[in-house]
Amino acid sequence: MLSLTNVSLRRGSKVLIENASFQTHAGQRMGVIGANGCGKSSLFAMLLGKLEPDDGELAVDPRDEIAHVAQESPQGAGAAVDYVMDGDHELREVQAAIAAGEADASKPDLHIVYERMEAIDGFTAESRASRLLHGLGFAADEYQKPVREFSGGWRMRLNLARALMCRSDILLLDEPTNHLDLPAILWLERWLRRYEGILLIVSHDRDFLDQVCTRIAHIEHQGIQLFTGNYSQFESQRAEQLAQQQAMYARQQKEIKHIQSYVDRFRYKASKARQAQSRLKMLERMEQIAPAHVDSPFRFHFIEPEKQPQHLLGLTDASLGYDETLILNDVNLNLSAGDRIGLLGVNGAGKSTLVKGLSTGSTMLNGDRVLSKDTKIGYFAQHQLELLRPDSSPIDHLRDYAPDDREQDHRNYLGRFGFGGERIFEPVAPFSGGEKARLVLALMIRQGPNLLLLDEPTNHLDLEMRQALSVALIEYTGALVVISHDRHLLRSVCDELLIVHDSIVERFTRSLDDYPAWLKEQEENAGKIAEKWQEKPTRAVSKKQQRQEQAQRRQRLKPLFDKVRDIEKKLASRRSRLAELEECLTDESIYTKPERKDELTKLVQDQAAAKSELEALEWEWLEASESLEKAN
Repeated sequence: MLSLTNVSLRRGSKVLIENASFQTHAGQRMGVIGANGCGKSSLFAMLLGKLEPDDGELAVDPRDEIAHVAQESPQGAGAAVDYVMDGDHELREVQAAIAAGEADASKPDLHIVYERMEAIDGFTAESRASRLLHGLGFAADEYQKPVREFSGGWRMRLNLARALMCRSDILLLDEPTNHLDLPAILWLERWLRRYEGILLIVSHDRDFLDQVCTRIAHIEHQGIQLFTGNYSQFESQRAEQLAQQQAMYARQQKEIKHIQSYVDRFRYKASKARQAQSRLKMLERMEQIAPAHVDSPFRFHFIEPEKQPQHLLGLTDASLGYDETLILNDVNLNLSAGDRIGLLGVNGAGKSTLVKGLSTGSTMLNGDRVLSKDTKIGYFAQHQLELLRPDSSPIDHLRDYAPDDREQDHRNYLGRFGFGGERIFEPVAPFSGGEKARLVLALMIRQGPNLLLLDEPTNHLDLEMRQALSVALIEYTGALVVISHDRHLLRSVCDELLIVHDSIVERFTRSLDDYPAWLKEQEENAGKIAEKWQEKPTRAVSKKQQRQEQAQRRQRLKPLFDKVRDIEKKLASRRSRLAELEECLTDESIYTKPERKDELTKLVQDQAAAKSELEALEWEWLEASESLEKAN
């Protein structure tokens, strides 16, 4: 059990958390959310013993093993699989004891150490570490590769695998999806749903929180409030809570106004002085309910493009790559006004290579790139954060793009992206990754592009900014191509999906929700091809023996087959139920009639629950199908 009782936490003079209390137990998976700077990372630091609470009590069983992802990039010369295995500290201790015992034959208790090795499943440790590496996207021939030879993003994946390797009681994950592509995120979701300890996750990926979390801890106004369910269910409960709070505030203000008018009218009349004084004290004692601040701090829209040509940009028979290294071949892609395309594919497949080729042609090796004379490209990529001038302020950067605008116009514009007051005059060098990403987005939008090329635009952005960006992109009238592992963003803004794989780019004819199944099929097909090359001649058997073996095989497969069929029936039923709920939510009167407010709340909650149940069933179907395929 993990328990906080009236805990307060400060950093310098800033109060982050005050009088916070909650408990969480094994098997609970809690998402920790809140605005940037509210104290999420400091809470984790306190749980790890790096910070002490300023007040209150933090209770953690001293026997509990706490695992977290190291933020430092590893540099060692050891193999990747060994680095991951180092995450199981007891394993390494037992292995050292076995080595010492085998070197010294006089030690009589070696069998006890071997028994402990068996108890902690130590003899399969390398296999378990390899499965973690495979799930996070490492190729089999990279397991023995020295850690120092991996790039920064892949080293952070090694840190994540090492944390998962630890047989922990409490697992703390701070933005675990930042360096992962979508296939690795989908695998991580499945792994975490099977985690049996206490799991606390800080994440700005709402789909990830929906898939993994059973509770939400919301940090706001120095307090921590717990909600049951995933992030979508939190949103529904929070919206209802704020609506009630706003109604209470309105009623209270009306009451205060009435009492104040009485006080103002009679406080100087002797006959009414006592009553007026009594009501004045009532006003002083009355708890002031703060108005509900439901508006996001970020509210912006894309500037309407001056020109919107029908044909914007095209690649014909294009080969793309770097120097002599071919990444993509025979690419034919035409972008027209109104196109809204999302790119899918594993890391390294060539998505960024394609977007760079579209943006500047810098990765073109062969073929033609045709750009309309009226096409104005807005390109966002993570490396552009490094192109900001460290000593210049946000307003200095904005003046480069809008030199004729007044300072007040600059202030108003930057304010929509969360830059207010004197912050707009400060150098950007110490800005956080999220602040730099917001500034780069603001500068790109100010140019009024009619074609957006976005490469992971939500990295470093919190939930509020991601939502604001989604809304702005939905309203955007130009064309866009976006790479993102944020499934909510892809669902919200894209009408068409392209898949980048095996050196080609082709249309993805399924929905985004079918992408996990497609990945599983690709993996199975690759396995079948490998098996085909390794096939050995089989011995001749009689027809009678064949029939007996086939009957036994059918008997063995029947439970697995029945399970798949049963899940498919449940899926059909849940999809039908979800369709019914969404049909009910299309009724405009439910939003306009006050008497139907409770009905609307119930429908939204049922819809969130139905979606969550449907996604869980889909994963269950994938696992059951995989078991049937293996047994087959």
